[in-house]
Amino acid sequence: MARSQQIHPIVLAGGSGTRLWPISRSLHPKPFVSLAAERTLLQMTVARLADPQRFTAPLVVCNKAHRFLVAEQLQQVAATPQHVVLEPVARNTAAAACTAALLIARENPDALLMLVPSDHLVQDEKGFLEAVDCATAAAESGWIVTFGARPVRLETGYGYIQKGESLAEFPGSFRIARFVEKPDRSTAEGYLSSGQYLWNSGMYLMSARRLLAEMERYEASIVLACRGGLERGIADEDFLRLDEDAFSSQPSLSFDVAVSERTSYGVVVPIDIGWSDVGSWEALYRVTGKDDHGNVLIGDVVAVDCNNSYLRSAAMPIAALGLDGLTVVGTRDALLVCPRERSQDLSLMVRHLAEDPRYASLVRGAEREAKG
Repeated sequence: MARSQQIHPIVLAGGSGTRLWPISRSLHPKPFVSLAAERTLLQMTVARLADPQRFTAPLVVCNKAHRFLVAEQLQQVAATPQHVVLEPVARNTAAAACTAALLIARENPDALLMLVPSDHLVQDEKGFLEAVDCATAAAESGWIVTFGARPVRLETGYGYIQKGESLAEFPGSFRIARFVEKPDRSTAEGYLSSGQYLWNSGMYLMSARRLLAEMERYEASIVLACRGGLERGIADEDFLRLDEDAFSSQPSLSFDVAVSERTSYGVVVPIDIGWSDVGSWEALYRVTGKDDHGNVLIGDVVAVDCNNSYLRSAAMPIAALGLDGLTVVGTRDALLVCPRERSQDLSLMVRHLAEDPRYASLVRGAEREAKG
């Protein structure tokens, strides 16, 4: 398809994925794990952005500890990034977005950027591309476009976006009335029945110029720190290492908090693309094929008289008898057992493990994993 310019994908390869412990660890987090397919979530994300008519080669932003994981996994799917930017310390998605915008704006301040988390699942890739096409004109005109997934069930683990008035000049786009953080159950029920709320997917499309102008307006210290991190950074083989002293001087803010919830240029494009942040074992259970008894069985698992359970072994066999509604996940060094409905609370368990010297290493993961 003909278009005035390609979009620069900014792949955000960070996070710890504690709600998917013990498969996801801080040294080997969710983007680098094969959860819903043979490929990892990072590899699936990059493949989704591989249309050269729409997109340039991706720019990947990750923590320096994960550099070899990123390089290896991109090589496995024959993806050549335009940059792999290494953050010396974690400073959330506002810093990652700002750094990427500064880097790309050196060549073209009006370039379109698409912020894409690397740890989400999209089941309808054609629908994803159609949504990007729908949003492009608004982004070229200076709007900051986010993509809101239509809710298909009651969900308290997601942020929400309330739709405002439609934009007549950009069909399929709506002004953003407000962002809402994770609601309680009764509030989420109201959102679902109203039809006016969408799940916040965390994906954005906008120009580098608009992103930087809004960052300067609301969080100038982040722009200053990111600019210093780039200017004093070092190109190291395939990586761009940001300067730690400059980069670490900024606050840790999400792009939502720093810009999206404050800007007057926000619009949302509703999507129906089978989106999930697969942020918990329960979320993964929902999007994975099941047997006749409602079980998800992955790896070396024998299940007898079990129903509606998620059973996954990455090491020794799991023999399960008479389970109903449980999550059981085993690795070579840890075993998780919990009710499926407690999946969202797994970070509480991870916190307990991290605070206990006997088990803290189970949260970090093995050093060899971080080195690829």
